Amino acid sequence: MAKKVFTGKVVSDKREKTITVLIEKWKVHPKYKKRLKVRKKYHVHDPKKEAKVGDVVMVRESRPISKTKKWILVKIIKKATET
Repeated sequence: MAKKVFTGKVVSDKREKTITVLIEKWKVHPKYKKRLKVRKKYHVHDPKKEAKVGDVVMVRESRPISKTKKWILVKIIKKATET
């Protein structure tokens, strides 16, 4: 069975080896056929603490690491710009 892979934006990196990633998807309403933006936050395992807030990252589904962590950081696609 293939693992799910998503791309999203890091919204929090305050916890040890864990980041929170916001994933946005578009769904079509079954009856009204209107496109809806669906947003969901996932807790992602980041063992090297590489990702920072604002980075665009790729995450992959994995075995459960803790109660809420079931995703692993694959790579950082785009670093956040520092001001």
